[in-house]
Amino acid sequence: MTSSNVVSEARSASPLGTLSAVFWTIGPTDDKPAAPYLMVYSLGDGSDGPEAGEEAMRAAVEGMGLTVGGPVIDASQDSRVDAHLLVEARQAVLTLPFLKVQCSVPAVWEAAAKELGHAYLMCSVRPWPELPPGGAVSEEQLRSFFAGEDLLAAGGHAVLPVRRLQG
Repeated sequence: MTSSNVVSEARSASPLGTLSAVFWTIGPTDDKPAAPYLMVYSLGDGSDGPEAGEEAMRAAVEGMGLTVGGPVIDASQDSRVDAHLLVEARQAVLTLPFLKVQCSVPAVWEAAAKELGHAYLMCSVRPWPELPPGGAVSEEQLRSFFAGEDLLAAGGHAVLPVRRLQG
């Protein structure tokens, strides 16, 4: 697993709170190439408190065409999913109805995204206040966040096609 820096968009005045995104890869293995992942989550510091923030995040995720606790949706096959990912020159731009973030990504993440042609997106409804924006996230921190969790139940999931600039 390769971890990455956390990026955020400050929105603590909204019920969603401060939103952050973290990018990482898993692999490669002998039979599979490296897989790029990204997760959007809130710090739980929204205007109406953490519980209201979870409900606001659930509504935002469902509003973009994903089902919290539902199946992984292939956004290239389902036009109801309102999520887009542009990857170019070690930059990723993730656009969701409630968030637009551009950040630097590790070369291994970019290479995996381009090789596979997609990245796996998770929008967690559970806040992660222990991981403030701007720092690095370790493999141990990621494992700790997901420990004992049913990952599908914890958010909405999609496979996003990787878009690139055309010359």
